[in-house]
Amino acid sequence: MSAVYSVDIRIEAPVNDTEVTDRVADAVRNLFPEADPTHQQGALVAEVHTMDGFSELLHRREILDTARSVFFDNLEGDTFAFDVKKQAAFEGRINFAVGDPSELGDIHVNVTVTEPTAEEYIDYVAPPTEDGQPVYDEDT
Repeated sequence: MSAVYSVDIRIEAPVNDTEVTDRVADAVRNLFPEADPTHQQGALVAEVHTMDGFSELLHRREILDTARSVFFDNLEGDTFAFDVKKQAAFEGRINFAVGDPSELGDIHVNVTVTEPTAEEYIDYVAPPTEDGQPVYDEDT
């Protein structure tokens, strides 16, 4: 990859009284290995600057098209956001949350791309596919 990306990713996961904080932190780190969550007002919050671990999981689970759809559906300017289920994340899987939030709350991820563009970063994290296989631009 020749491009340099400048992104700010904020991850928030509610921690309910019935949950073990360390397990919620593990769920966050399973999706974002670089994350170092801190406890703030009933939630764990982390900031990272890469989605490489998340992207690897998308590739491994072969859900690139789903991810692209979620990312582009929630794209506003240079920012996109999405929610994932905590239980699936704890198990090292990505399950995008749609509709009403789960009873224990979902992990919320907000991605702001400074360089190059949000669309190009989405293409990097979840490239378009053809017959289920990632299709990469010759420049990447």
